[in-house]
Amino acid sequence: MDYRKISTEILECIGGEDNVSHFEHCSTRLRFTLKDVNKVKVGELKQVKGVLGVVMGVQCQVIIGNNVVEVYDEILKIASFDTKNSSEETNKDQKLGARIMDFVIGVFQPLVPAIAGAGVLKSIISLLVLLGVLNNTSVAYTVFNNIGDAALYFIPLLVANSAAKKLKCNQMVAIAAVGTLLLPNITALLATEGGVKLFGLTLKNIAYAYQIFPALLTIFLLAFVEKFFNKITPKPIRIFFVPMMCYIIVLPCTLLFLGPLGYNIGTLLTTLILTIYAKVGFIGIGLFAMLLPLCVATGMHKAFLPYAISTYSEVGKEFIYMPASLAHNIAESGACFAVAIKSKDTETRSTAVSAGISALFGITEPALYGLTLQNKKILGSVMIGAGISGLFLGLFSVEAFVVVGPGLASMSMFINPDNSMNFMYAVIGFVIAFVISFIASIILYKEETATNAKQEQTSKVQENNDVIEEDVTLESPLTGEMINIEDVNDGVFAGKILGDGIAIIPSEGVLKSPGNGKVSMIADTKHSIGLTLDNGTEVLMHVGLDTVKLDGKYYNVKVSNGQTVKTGDNLIEFNINKIKSEGYELTTPVIVINGDKYSIANSKTGPVKAGEILFDAIKMEA
Repeated sequence: MDYRKISTEILECIGGEDNVSHFEHCSTRLRFTLKDVNKVKVGELKQVKGVLGVVMGVQCQVIIGNNVVEVYDEILKIASFDTKNSSEETNKDQKLGARIMDFVIGVFQPLVPAIAGAGVLKSIISLLVLLGVLNNTSVAYTVFNNIGDAALYFIPLLVANSAAKKLKCNQMVAIAAVGTLLLPNITALLATEGGVKLFGLTLKNIAYAYQIFPALLTIFLLAFVEKFFNKITPKPIRIFFVPMMCYIIVLPCTLLFLGPLGYNIGTLLTTLILTIYAKVGFIGIGLFAMLLPLCVATGMHKAFLPYAISTYSEVGKEFIYMPASLAHNIAESGACFAVAIKSKDTETRSTAVSAGISALFGITEPALYGLTLQNKKILGSVMIGAGISGLFLGLFSVEAFVVVGPGLASMSMFINPDNSMNFMYAVIGFVIAFVISFIASIILYKEETATNAKQEQTSKVQENNDVIEEDVTLESPLTGEMINIEDVNDGVFAGKILGDGIAIIPSEGVLKSPGNGKVSMIADTKHSIGLTLDNGTEVLMHVGLDTVKLDGKYYNVKVSNGQTVKTGDNLIEFNINKIKSEGYELTTPVIVINGDKYSIANSKTGPVKAGEILFDAIKMEA
């Protein structure tokens, strides 16, 4: 694989190195925080050889797979990212939720390799002790067990480093400041019997090792103080005066206020999760496992990292996200291997085998983007297998002792020296996920082909003897620019999770009916509408991306649920300028949601006027 060529093409498609404000990678994805997402050529980016998929959201996520580290390193060789003061440029047009998500990913994603590597090492040491290979009183055990514990013990320093990098403040000063909380003398001072006071206020006795939120709050304040003093301090003394003032102001505030606040936040989060777990129990894990394919597809699974890391740091184990991830990962693998056996297409079989092996080892993106999101029946099979496995793992309270993507090579993460059955239940859950999704895919999956609209005009006679055409040509419901559905900046639509179709960037604010039929659904928030056409095609039109948050503002629905409509009838009027001013994209997906019965053909891209041909909905072969 030519990593230099891939890297060069990726940079060109995302608008060049000058468009990047933050760059990192996870186990399978390159993650770009961009200054202007409109510069991204999504369609061309997806065509780059070596790119498995693209997810546009808070970050531009380019899915590479197992070669992600090599591509990441090559990009760093050929690009010089100037990220100074770029966070403000990037965030000025982002909504608050997007900014928070970008910050969470930027801070916590880089922690995973250190935590995962150390955790797996500890689990292997535990396995060797259980097998009698290693004595837990030996020097070797003490050394390697402490090596495995170091990443968690010093996690405040890891948080300080990644948070400082994200907030664009001095990383060395940040590490030194947070390191103060871990000093033996400070720890002993805080533990003084009867307590000690600073400036007349009592210091709380808190052990800051293993804590993430006190460090996070410390860096927030540090970034503010550093920025303030950098503005007012003469340049000749800035090199020592600014860090000194940061220490003088930030550390007392941390010991008096921010440290206890952060500690209480972590404790509250863990208590909240434990309470929810106690109320919902194994059902919650089953449901979570079922929804993980959609979360991973959109990158939203990263939002659970703070919880997982915090819980793991607090109690030394995690019992929701990791078990659910095990169920999902292995279900993806089972479904892929079933497709590999059942498919007659050489390329599909090759993709399925490769993706199945990756998922077996905890890397699901090749399976998701190569197969699962392309076929509802495969997606359904994965959700069935993951859900049943998740229910089992939750029912038997399986616990994980490492924060890493669960898979065949990392199953030692479920070893509990105090409960040998924990590992056995995890293995059983592994088998359940694989077998159930495999069987479901064998039963449900079939390779379907569309009939040719011009060659096979078919019809059916209903009980009332009315003749209805099987195939239908849809007219464009909007005037604007047609783009491929894969180029939509939304993982659900681009991944064809709801169905195949086309998308239109409207230039006029009137959505019309693309055919004759009935209104089957109108969203309460007025931004989307569903039609059932006379030939049975079910069409969903979603005006704008993420516009559900507008709660109907700027939309005027002109029809009612169940109403019969004809081609060209006005369905929804909307104010393009007002919606854009709120920061929303107007890209409107038009998709066929009963893709098991109808496929689309003869679609195109480019300028289109309302009433012109959009695409043909073709009846699938029985």
